[in-house]
Amino acid sequence: MIDPVPLAPGVPSASGVPLASGVPLASGREADVFPYADGRVLRRYRNGAGTAGEAMMMRYAATHGFPVPEVFEARGPDLIMERLEGPTLAAAFITGAVPIAEAATMLASLHHRLHAVPPPFHPEPGMALLHLDLHPENVMLTARGPVVIDWHNAAEGPPDLDPAVTAMILAEVAADRTHPHTSAAAAFLPLFLTAIGGTPLAELPRAVEIRRIDPTLTPTEHAHITAAATFLRSTPT
Repeated sequence: MIDPVPLAPGVPSASGVPLASGVPLASGREADVFPYADGRVLRRYRNGAGTAGEAMMMRYAATHGFPVPEVFEARGPDLIMERLEGPTLAAAFITGAVPIAEAATMLASLHHRLHAVPPPFHPEPGMALLHLDLHPENVMLTARGPVVIDWHNAAEGPPDLDPAVTAMILAEVAADRTHPHTSAAAAFLPLFLTAIGGTPLAELPRAVEIRRIDPTLTPTEHAHITAAATFLRSTPT
């Protein structure tokens, strides 16, 4: 977790409308989420990255019935969205609120639903809309059901690539014996691979490369990539 950058109340968004509060509700690797008016939040990239492409992918997925936060505005590094209430899928199965097998099936189902959406630019056989960061921390359990967040990496590609990246992310946690959720990730991973089906490990080399070039990974996380790939290849399904 990266320390958030507080803003004074009244600091405007890219649209010129002041934030309700300068204290972030949450902070991730690249962005901070601030409270906004009318049941909305403002997600702001700290590095100034644009949000237009991310917003387009979210709106496109929504038109096909896939559960995403409603997007109200995207301009510059700011993305104004629906405010979601509820735990992440990761928190839910780690605390036991959702059985781990049910959580794995839920995540696999979200992958299957997403990959049934035709890609927006190249609707060709063997291509699908991909999230490329669809792991339990990026699923919010809300009153309207699970909702997928953080679409910054969304792209098009073969459907098996998406769960391969998810499996690598889980394997990186499972391979890191210092991580507080090592055991939970190691237990979740084979259940997810069984539920997802297909041949995601066929896309493992590409998934490893995607993880290697991820600029948000810490040196420690980079150091676990090779071990994670080995762990993943040996995971029973």
